Amino acid sequence: MNTPITASSQQHIFRKLLKHRSATIGASIILFFIFVAIFAPLIATHDPRQANIVERLQGGSASHYLGTDKVGRDIFSRIVYGTRISLKVGLIAMTFSVGFGTLFGAVAGDYGGRIDNLIMRVMDMMLAMPSILLAMVIVTILGQSLTNAIIAVSIVYISPYARILRAAVLNVRALDYVTAAKVIGASNSRILFTTVLPNCLAPLIVQATLGIGAAILDAAGLSFLGLGAEIGEPEWGAMLNENRDLIRRAPLAVTAPGVAIFLIVLGFNLLGDALRDALDPQID
Repeated sequence: MNTPITASSQQHIFRKLLKHRSATIGASIILFFIFVAIFAPLIATHDPRQANIVERLQGGSASHYLGTDKVGRDIFSRIVYGTRISLKVGLIAMTFSVGFGTLFGAVAGDYGGRIDNLIMRVMDMMLAMPSILLAMVIVTILGQSLTNAIIAVSIVYISPYARILRAAVLNVRALDYVTAAKVIGASNSRILFTTVLPNCLAPLIVQATLGIGAAILDAAGLSFLGLGAEIGEPEWGAMLNENRDLIRRAPLAVTAPGVAIFLIVLGFNLLGDALRDALDPQID
């Protein structure tokens, strides 16, 4: 039987995470990218937007660690500053999606009836379309920009959070401690915010962690297709788009941003999988 989350259970979850190899690797990767993003001005060796035609398509050297692209911009510095953009995209999109997904899911699960049916049918329609395709439609309507790409990715991921939260609310509301709160006369809103929602956080935390990586990947995909970051911005997907024809002449211009995307998404996926195991009471 499910029980409320207590301080002792939180300590047990933290100990499980410390022992989990995936959590250690994932958290290390994420912390590395956060460190790079914070200290980007100190780590980068050049202005990421400064072109220098004289030094175009150079290989790795002491001056340009990863070489230069087709207009002479330093690839290493662009990767470093691109970390800031990717983390910003992931965190903003996740915050927006979780916020509205939690709102819709809580309302649907708590009120039920026609309200539940209306909200869930809208969520079903959003889920019926592939996320990247729906994001492309939204960006096409709003116009090309990184801000609009973030908005598009945020809207796309509202539906999974809403469905997860609704299912968790319905499950928790049927438990004994919620029934006890009703018996002692607690109001419906008090039960929802102080008893139900705090005990629906586990699946939401897991999905949010995985969702950051998915949002970064989708935003990079939009930029690669020319629907996200503007030309010249040090965004990893845009870098792939700009240099995709240089795979033989300047392979680092293509592989470096691809590896960066792979690693940061891997980090969030590993941490999300570890959190899923740690928050599962059946796994000790």
